[in-house]
Amino acid sequence: MSSAFTVVITDFLDETSIEAPIFGDLARVELARATDEESLARYLPGADALITYHEIAFLGESTFANAPRCKCIVRAGVGYNNVDRTAAARHGVIVCNVPDYGTEEVADHAIMFLLALARQLVPSHEAIRAGGWDYRTALGTPRLRGKTLGLVGCGRIGTATALRAKAFGLDVVFFDPLVPQGVDKALGIRRAHRLEELLEQSDYVSLHCYLDATTHHLIDAKALARLRPGALLINTARGPIVDQAALLEALDSGRVGGAGIDVVEREPLDDDRLRHHPRVLLTPHSAFYSVEGFIELRTKAAEEVRRVLLGEPVRNSVSL
Repeated sequence: MSSAFTVVITDFLDETSIEAPIFGDLARVELARATDEESLARYLPGADALITYHEIAFLGESTFANAPRCKCIVRAGVGYNNVDRTAAARHGVIVCNVPDYGTEEVADHAIMFLLALARQLVPSHEAIRAGGWDYRTALGTPRLRGKTLGLVGCGRIGTATALRAKAFGLDVVFFDPLVPQGVDKALGIRRAHRLEELLEQSDYVSLHCYLDATTHHLIDAKALARLRPGALLINTARGPIVDQAALLEALDSGRVGGAGIDVVEREPLDDDRLRHHPRVLLTPHSAFYSVEGFIELRTKAAEEVRRVLLGEPVRNSVSL
C-alpha cells in the first residue's frame, strides 16, 4: 500500500525511528538534511507537510511558494522565529510549534548554570586537576538564600525555573508583559512591570522569552549597565536576545560576574573571545535535550502533522 502523503523533515535528523511508526501507511517520511532554503528546494514540490528544527536559519516565501501541496509546517521546538508566518499564511500553510516538550530540561539547565557559576564549580575543578586542594579557590561564593533571581519571561519554562529557584530560597522576580495579572500571586513570586526594574534588583538574571523583533538584543549594553555589579547572566532561550559584543565588554569590565550560555548569536559558536572567556560557561544548544525530552519533541511534532493530514484540529497553532 502506497502512502497517501509525504512529510519532509527539513534538517537536524538523520533517521526516522520515532516519526515513521506514527505516520504508518498515512505518510512517507523524507529526510532533507538541508542547511538552507536552497538545499531544501528539491524536496518541496512533493511535500504535504514539513517538520523543521533550528539548523535552517529562515524559511520564507521561496519555501512556501515552491511547496504547493504543503498543508502545515511544524517547528520542532518552542521558538518559531525561523519560520516566516506571514509567507506561510499567504500560501495557506498552518504553522505549529511544540511549546511544552523541554520545560523540565531547560529549567534544570538554567539552575545548573546558576549553581555552577555561583558555587565556582569550574575554577575549583580546574584547580584540583592542576594539583591543588585549597578551599580558598571558592572564596567569594555567596549564599543563595535571600539573593534575587530575575526571570525575563515567565511562560512554561520560566515558571518551572521559578519553582526550582524557590526551593533554594531565592527571591524570584519576573518581567513578562504577556503573562496575565495574578500569576505572581499564584506562584508566590514577585512581578516587575519594567525590564529596568527587574535588572536593577537582580543578583542573577535568567532569560526565558521568545526571540522576535521586540526581544532581539533586549539585553544590550544599556540593559547590562543596569545590573548589580558582578551579577550573573544565564541564557537558555535564544542567542540573539543578548548583544554578544556588549556581554563580552560587560564581562571584561566586571559589571557581569559570569555568564551561563547555551545559545549564541551565530551557531555554531564562531567567537573565540566568548569560547575562552574565563567567566563563561558554555553548552552547545543542548538545554532542551534529555533522552525522554527528545523523544517527546519528535513524537509531538509528528503527531501534530498527523492531525493536520487527517483533517483533525491542531493543538499548537502559531499561525497568523
